[in-house]
Amino acid sequence: MNIKQAKQQVENAIRAYLQKDEYGTYVIPAEKQRPLFIIGPSGIGKTAIIRQIANKMGIGLVSYSMTHHTRQSAIGLPYIVQKNFAGRQYAVSEYTMSEIISTVYETMEETGIKEGILFLDEINCVSETLAPAMLQFLQYKVFGRHSVPEGWVVVTAGNPPEYNDSVREFDIVTLDRLKVVQVEADLSVWKEYAYEKAVHGSVMAYLDVRKSDFYYFEVTPEGKSFVTARGWEDLSDMIKLYEKLNIPVNYDLVSQYIQNNKVAKDFSVYYDLYKKYAEDYKTDEILAGKADLAVKNSVRRAKFTERLSLLGLLIDEVSSLCRSLTLQKDVLSRIYPILLSIKEKLISSEETYGAALLEEAREALAEKTVALGKAGILTKDDGFIINTAAAFLDECRKNLTLAGNPAGREGFEMIKEAFSKKTAEKDELILNIGGKMDNMFKFLEEVFGDGQEMLVAVAELTANPHTAVFIASYGCEGYSKHNKELLFFERQIALNSEIEQLGEL
Repeated sequence: MNIKQAKQQVENAIRAYLQKDEYGTYVIPAEKQRPLFIIGPSGIGKTAIIRQIANKMGIGLVSYSMTHHTRQSAIGLPYIVQKNFAGRQYAVSEYTMSEIISTVYETMEETGIKEGILFLDEINCVSETLAPAMLQFLQYKVFGRHSVPEGWVVVTAGNPPEYNDSVREFDIVTLDRLKVVQVEADLSVWKEYAYEKAVHGSVMAYLDVRKSDFYYFEVTPEGKSFVTARGWEDLSDMIKLYEKLNIPVNYDLVSQYIQNNKVAKDFSVYYDLYKKYAEDYKTDEILAGKADLAVKNSVRRAKFTERLSLLGLLIDEVSSLCRSLTLQKDVLSRIYPILLSIKEKLISSEETYGAALLEEAREALAEKTVALGKAGILTKDDGFIINTAAAFLDECRKNLTLAGNPAGREGFEMIKEAFSKKTAEKDELILNIGGKMDNMFKFLEEVFGDGQEMLVAVAELTANPHTAVFIASYGCEGYSKHNKELLFFERQIALNSEIEQLGEL
């Protein structure tokens, strides 16, 4: 199955394991909850989906890579205790609590979250001394004499033997006590994730043209040659930083993430072309509705792969703006209920001061950030949203203080005005995106008509969650018109396939 299907399977299992009966008892007792074992190629996103699930469900997450653990750190250190058996004293070895189990308890105490996921990565690559204890753990969820707390689901992950020389294959007895989830690389599914994470447009456009370069693994006489989804995402993050710092992006950088010489060289060449297309075709002017005739004629004469690159550039720009809008709306949604609460307090008493209330709200958001971080479920976007909301509250507090800290309704009116400005910025961005999207479709219609390029553009806008949400919320005439043609085109392909199958009978 692909990583999206695997994510759903894992989430379904966790929801089932955490289901309680009318007496508050887990329907499936802890000892019957089979640990999940996600096995698939390296860098495919196994760890990422666990964080996403924990964040979505609002439960804790404790994550460990088992390759870093010894028997002592996993089980605990031995110590001698005196015990009486049949009237005689005996020295007996016991063990301190496992570092892993103690971290789960610490997370529960620090966050107040009593349920969660204990994620153990590289589970089939443990050291020889730890292997027996790990097999016992998978069967009984116990390290030494200490069990995983009730309400914490054990999820593990590992790579097949061909990807890691340290892999120890589990025997049937162990596998029969696990829920095994097999995962394979799938570009179309990864693209959904990549759009959500705003992976650099050059990576997305390159993989549209060279799909076979998405995931690759081979053992050669010179060593292992590979390309992974993780490599593309990490390269994307570095490209963004290099561009911001005006540092050249070249083969030397690319080859640090893409461990296959041919693919690294091909992408390096493509990246240079991608940047050149942005300059030659003046994508900013196209989206502003100011594309000149020379550019239009040049696009018409371009090769299909070059046209796809141009589509990627245009969609990437629109998508980035749509993603910014999504974050802005999330920030406003975070601020709004806080301001409603402050409004009630300020309007009900003319002796209540807004600055103090704003500071209390800001501190509460800061505590929320810390709690999510300790629970292991603070995403980059969540951090941005909470911190931006906190910064807004602090700015309002400073403005109130500078104005003499007016109390009651007067103080709230100042806060309301600041929020209105934030809302106006969002509305302005909506108009900006709508205008650029309209200009993009006008350009595509004039240059490509109803050609295949238009179908590709509509399909990409549909697959991209940020542009899809924008279009669903605010509409786009050009998209609506050509989306009908895409649906007809897809139906025609399905009919042709059905006809071919009938012909084979």
